[in-house]
Amino acid sequence: MSQQRPAADIARMILEGFDDYRTHFREITNGARARFEQALWQEAQAASAARINLYEEKVAECGERLRQGFAVEQLLDIDLWPLAKSAYISLINLRDDDELAETWYNSIFCSLFSHDQISDGCMFIHTTRPSLRAQERTPQTRIYHPRGDLQQALRQIFSDYSYGVGFEDLQRDLDSLEQQLRANLPDWVCKDRALTIELFASTLYRNKGAYLVGRIYTPDEQWPLVFPLLHREGQGIQIDTLITDESEVSIIFSFTRSYFMVRVDIPAEFIGFLKRILPGKHIAELYTSIGFYKHGKSEFYRALINHLANTDDRFIMAPGVRGMVMSVFTLPGFNTVFKIIKDRFSPSKNVDRNTVIEKYRLVKSVDRVGRMADTQEFADFRFPLAKFDPECLAELLEVAPSTVEIENGNTVLIRHCWTERRMTPLNIYLEHANEAQIRDALEDYGLAIKQLAAANIFPGDMLLKNFGVTRHGRVVFYDYDEISFLTEVNFRHIPPPRYEEDEMSSEPWYSVGPNDVFPEEFPRFLFVDLSQRRLFSTLHGELYDADYWKSLQEAIRAGKVIDVFPYRRKADRIA
Repeated sequence: MSQQRPAADIARMILEGFDDYRTHFREITNGARARFEQALWQEAQAASAARINLYEEKVAECGERLRQGFAVEQLLDIDLWPLAKSAYISLINLRDDDELAETWYNSIFCSLFSHDQISDGCMFIHTTRPSLRAQERTPQTRIYHPRGDLQQALRQIFSDYSYGVGFEDLQRDLDSLEQQLRANLPDWVCKDRALTIELFASTLYRNKGAYLVGRIYTPDEQWPLVFPLLHREGQGIQIDTLITDESEVSIIFSFTRSYFMVRVDIPAEFIGFLKRILPGKHIAELYTSIGFYKHGKSEFYRALINHLANTDDRFIMAPGVRGMVMSVFTLPGFNTVFKIIKDRFSPSKNVDRNTVIEKYRLVKSVDRVGRMADTQEFADFRFPLAKFDPECLAELLEVAPSTVEIENGNTVLIRHCWTERRMTPLNIYLEHANEAQIRDALEDYGLAIKQLAAANIFPGDMLLKNFGVTRHGRVVFYDYDEISFLTEVNFRHIPPPRYEEDEMSSEPWYSVGPNDVFPEEFPRFLFVDLSQRRLFSTLHGELYDADYWKSLQEAIRAGKVIDVFPYRRKADRIA
C-alpha cells in the first residue's frame, strides 16, 4: 500500500502535463481559421512547425516536473510504474482523447527510462481503450438532404460554413460545383431522393487552403467528398473545386503532406469517420495527417508487432541501389522501409552522422508539399532474430555495427532508425515502364523538383534512385542527407572556357564553392539513358537554367508563399 500514493501522484502529474500539451495544441490549431481568413501564409507555416515541436517541448517540461517532484530513487523504481499505469487508466477512462493520453504516458515513461525497461506492465504497448467503449458515439458531422435540389443543398452548406471573409462569387462557384457533381457521379445518383451529404463539422486547414471533408451517399453506395477553399487576397474566398474520387482524396491525406489543422473534440470518432471514406488508409496515417503524429507512431508500432507475430514475414534488404549513407531494409508484406545510418559513408559524401540526423528531422517540420515522404524516428527496436533473412542481417551488422547488434543470441537490437512508406525507386520503375508511363513519370519527377523548390527545399542529390513512385503514380523524394533550403544554394552558370585546353581538362577551369550548384550539369548526372535525357529536357528544360532557380529564390526571399495544390484542379493539374 505504501507505493499506491506516489504512483497515483505520478499518474496525476503526467496527466496534468498532457492537459498542458493539449491546451497549447488547441491554441495553435484553433488559430488556423484566422490565419486563413487574414491570408497570413508565413504565420501558417510557422504555426505548423511550432505545433510539431510542441510535443517534445512539453514532454521535456513534464519530465522535469516529475524529477523535481519526486526523489530519483522513487521516480525510477520500476516496480512503481505498473501501479502508476493502473492509476492513470482510471484517470483517463472518461476522456474524449484517451487514446492520445496513453501515447503521452508512453512518451513520459520512455523519457525517464532506457528502452530495455519497456513492457506492457509499465506502459501502453497495447492500448486499453477499445474494450472500454461500449458503443460508438455519433460522429460530429452535419447532414444535408438535397431531395433532388443539389443547388439548394450546396447553398445551405456554404451558408453553414461561413468565414470572416466573404465569397468572391458564390453563385458562380455553386453553379460549377453542381455541374461537377453531376459529371462525377452516375446520373441516377443525383436524382435519388435518398441522396445524403455528410460533412465533418470543423474545417480542415493546411498551408493556403481550407477543406470541407465528408462523403456523399445513398443507401447502397458512397463516395468521399471534399471541397477545397482558397482565399485570394483582396478577392475573397473561392470554392476551388470538389473531389469525389477516393484516390485523389487519399492523396490529400497523403504521408507526403504537412499535417492539417482541424478542431477535433473526439479524435477517435473523426479518425473513424475518415476511415469510412478512405478505407485504404491505415489509422496510423490518419492520426498523423491531423497532427497527432506521436499517436500515429504508436499505432504504426502496434501494427508492426502484430504483423510480425501473425505472419512468417522476414526482414530483407530493400530493392534498389545501395545507399552511400543509409542502409535500407523492409518487410515484404508490410508497406514500410526501415533506414539506418551506416557507420562509414562513401568518400563522395561530405556529411557526418549528426548532419544526417538533422536533415531527417528537418523534413518533419517543413512543408513537404506532397513530394517528401514523412518519417518516424525510433530508438531501440527489438526484433526476434528469426525475423531476419540471414543475408539482410549480415549486411546490417557489417555496415552499421554501432547501430545493429545481436542480444542474448536471439534478439536483434536496432538502436536508431527511421521508418518511411515503401515506394518503387524511380530508376527501377523506369526500367519496366512503357513509353507512356515513362513520360508521365518524368513529367511528375520534374514537377516534384519544382514543387520542392517552391517550398524552399533543394533536394541536393536529385538522382532517380532517390525518388520513389507511390501506388497513385506520384513521384516522391525520400533521401534527405543532402537537402538544404533553396535560399542557401548559390546557383551559377558555368563560365565560358578561357582557352581550348579548358574544355579538354578533367578539372573545372573555374572556382567551385561549397554551396555552388551548376544546373547545366544536371542532364549528364541525372540521366544515363539519352532518350530520357532528351524527353526530360523537353518537359522541364528550365531546371537546367540557373536563372530559373534564382527567380524562385527571389520570390521566396520576398516572402511569397507559392501555391502548390494537392489535388487536380478544374482546368489543369497543378499537383
